Amino acid sequence: MKDFFKHNGLWILFATAVVAVALAVLSVFSATSSPLVNALHTVAAPFRSAYTAVTGWLEDKQNYYADNKALKEELEDLQRQLAQMEQTVRQAESALEENAFLRDLLDLRQQRRDLSDFETAAVTEHPVTNWTSSLTLNKGTDHGVEVGDCVIDGNGNLVGLIQAAGSNWSTVLTVVDTDTSLGAKVFRTGDLGVAAGDFSLMGENCLRLNYLPSDAQLLSGDLVVTSGLGGYLPPDLVIGSIREIRTDASGAASYAVVEPAVDFSQLTEVCIIRSFEIVT
Repeated sequence: MKDFFKHNGLWILFATAVVAVALAVLSVFSATSSPLVNALHTVAAPFRSAYTAVTGWLEDKQNYYADNKALKEELEDLQRQLAQMEQTVRQAESALEENAFLRDLLDLRQQRRDLSDFETAAVTEHPVTNWTSSLTLNKGTDHGVEVGDCVIDGNGNLVGLIQAAGSNWSTVLTVVDTDTSLGAKVFRTGDLGVAAGDFSLMGENCLRLNYLPSDAQLLSGDLVVTSGLGGYLPPDLVIGSIREIRTDASGAASYAVVEPAVDFSQLTEVCIIRSFEIVT
């Protein structure tokens, strides 16, 4: 190192002097700032641009997330309002259905004074199987419901019979269930028969009208009602209407396919007949 300064010292002093003079001259002729400051600004300019760009990007992202959060909160609020409106609509629809059922029931009471003791019930379940057709109700023995009681809709159409009952529930076998069998009558002709569930017809939501007179002249659309014979059921409750006449497997007898008047899948309210009067 000593040898370097020894041999090059004059050149270093000369170079230093030239730089000092140049800086002095530039400082004199510069109208704004010293060359050193200018150099520093020149070096710092790219960093200032980068800082400005990063700051702007961060501000844009911050504004984006703030706007996104506000939109999300607004969407959640709208979803809550929509859910509340849907619940209000469902409640209104339920109230309308109940009012319509009660109006029908009032008309039925006026028309059928022999049906003296009613108990309204809500359908809580529509069990669906290949082996049975039933409904679950929210009324039971605490409400005077008994096995064998007749169940109708608000228009007096037969739904089925109570099969089982607990303190606050009961099960209805509908008229298309294979365990259902009841006395029936063709309203137009007065022909008597037995309406019974049939496994092959249950999938079609239909039942059979058996043991018809050989000379019965039935038509598609004929109304089938309860006969009331034996006093087990009130008479003239609508079971359904004849869809077609068929011949059994032996070919010796005919039976009618009956389509129920009730759409069991749409039932929400029913009426349980706990007692009735025999009108002669």
